[in-house]
Amino acid sequence: MAKKSAEPKRRLILLRHAKSAWPDGVADRERPLAERGRKAAHVIGAYMAREKLIPDLALVSPARRAQETWKVVRKTLSGKVDEREAPDIYEVSAERIIDEIRAVGSDIRTLLIVGHNPGMEKAASLLVTDGDADAVDRMEDKFPTAGLAVIDFDVDGWDETAAGSGYLERFVTPKSLG
Repeated sequence: MAKKSAEPKRRLILLRHAKSAWPDGVADRERPLAERGRKAAHVIGAYMAREKLIPDLALVSPARRAQETWKVVRKTLSGKVDEREAPDIYEVSAERIIDEIRAVGSDIRTLLIVGHNPGMEKAASLLVTDGDADAVDRMEDKFPTAGLAVIDFDVDGWDETAAGSGYLERFVTPKSLG
């Protein structure tokens, strides 16, 4: 059973890309953010900065909408954040996303993944078995665009991350932030 510790050993932040546009003739991977998406990404980025949810490493899907989401969020964060394009989180299963998490070096304490549904929602649901009850219910009900799940783990390395080992510390959306 996952448990909340005062200072988690590892923190995973899952951010679904913000709302994208659907221009005619544009391949899925090249779809840009919609204006609403840019605003939502800024709201989430400002929240992350205010709450000091600063990752050591950001793994970002190569899809344009995920890259643009990260670019907007990144501008709001202080400090150095290593970032890496992660082709293996675009249009993949929850299990594949968890494999990517397990491959992260133990020197990374806080990891951010900017990706897509349904993989993000399913990965979060697989990893979390405990946490703030309201947040768990909202996350399981819907993981909307620009949704942000903060999951804490009491593990020494990311390679120990397993289904049910995470504690959902919070789940926020641009709408829940007003």
